[in-house]
Amino acid sequence: MKAKHQRLILALVALVALIGAGLLAASALKDEAAYFYAPADVKTKGVEPGKAIRLGGMVVKGSLKHAADGVTIHFDVTDGKATVPATFSGIAPDLFREGSGVVAEGAFDGKGTFVATNLLAKHDERYMPRELEGMQYDEKTHEMKGGQ
Repeated sequence: MKAKHQRLILALVALVALIGAGLLAASALKDEAAYFYAPADVKTKGVEPGKAIRLGGMVVKGSLKHAADGVTIHFDVTDGKATVPATFSGIAPDLFREGSGVVAEGAFDGKGTFVATNLLAKHDERYMPRELEGMQYDEKTHEMKGGQ
């Protein structure tokens, strides 16, 4: 009878340890998760400076500017409802261009500019983030039309 009692206690301790480890892992992942935001989400909900997020939308035509250092680019990202200024230092993917979709990882600085650390725009001009499906970019007015 004593051996059964010891096995039961050992099983309960193991179960508590597993649950504790799972809760700690979930807490750590929650703090490090990069949530997806569209420009309209940024304008309505706000995002604290320095918080790691993913920003997705379309690169506004005429907004792409190369800095004098040759590696920094400035551009605007829109979802048709709002526009957010962004910057990236590094080598942009070959398919990153005005009028195409972009998903960028990074954080906002104190001035409201999104500072991208990674561009996930490795797709062609037909790519559309799920949140923008059914919408079309009007090159003349620089607006998104259609959709939800």
